[in-house]
Amino acid sequence: MNKEDLLTKAEEINAIIYDFLPEGDAYDEQIVSAMNYSVQAGGKRLRPLLMQESFRIFALDAEDLLALQVFMTAIECIHTYSLCHDDLPAMDNDMYRRGNLTTHAKFGEAFGILAGDGLLNYAYELIAMLMQRQEGEALKRSAAAFAVLSQKAGYRGMVGGQSLDVYFDEAGDAEGKVDHLDYIYENKTAALLEASLMIGAILAGASDEDVQIMEVVGKDVGFAFQIRDDILDITSTQEVLGKPIGSDEKNGKITIASAFGLEDAERDVRRYTNHAMHYLQKLPFQTEQLKEIITYLIDRDS
Repeated sequence: MNKEDLLTKAEEINAIIYDFLPEGDAYDEQIVSAMNYSVQAGGKRLRPLLMQESFRIFALDAEDLLALQVFMTAIECIHTYSLCHDDLPAMDNDMYRRGNLTTHAKFGEAFGILAGDGLLNYAYELIAMLMQRQEGEALKRSAAAFAVLSQKAGYRGMVGGQSLDVYFDEAGDAEGKVDHLDYIYENKTAALLEASLMIGAILAGASDEDVQIMEVVGKDVGFAFQIRDDILDITSTQEVLGKPIGSDEKNGKITIASAFGLEDAERDVRRYTNHAMHYLQKLPFQTEQLKEIITYLIDRDS
């Protein structure tokens, strides 16, 4: 798996997601423009990509892909809402992301908040509309997937991790934050990656045991991905990353890379990656493509 292959997959996912984006009218044109701008600003589409690949592993002959496409769109909307809010002056106060102006920088702070709110609600709206037309086993699978998504995105998941991250930064409690970095990473970053892999498996009809394996893999990938992100914030350039570097230091943020050094951080990346690969070996399915995707994303330079 190389960068060109990932870009091709991202474009294919974009085509799916953009078909589901809302269309504005005379009254909601401003908020819809801000929402759609945020989603269309680019990105790796990592979460829908992992969901799609997880689904493929467990359902090679599946024909009805609507549920998968809806959940792929929903998780990207939720991820994008978190970025809209993360970039706000009250959080990281970043003006650029993926080489483009952040939502609040382009539309103003109020619309940075509202666009995030709109995307979160729209994700759940899409799933609700899907479930209204389902029945039987398909409905059960969507309900189980929705339960995973809502928990992993909420106060016991992404929001919880972000909240603790902000709390320790505002309290200036560096020692306390170092002690809780694992919790912050698991929830702030890994939770939605866990959800991606779990939901793909659930929608494909995987067993509970296999879904749990995908949760473990998602956690490991989330840790490795976030630590790599922390390393790049120190070692890369704005031209390569498409966003300002050194933002963690600028905002006084403590990360595994800053707290324990780059050498230990690199060692942790390898440890979590190896553990993820070990768990994928437990599956009696073809997982080589997922392994290639994970390897590329964790070894990335941008």
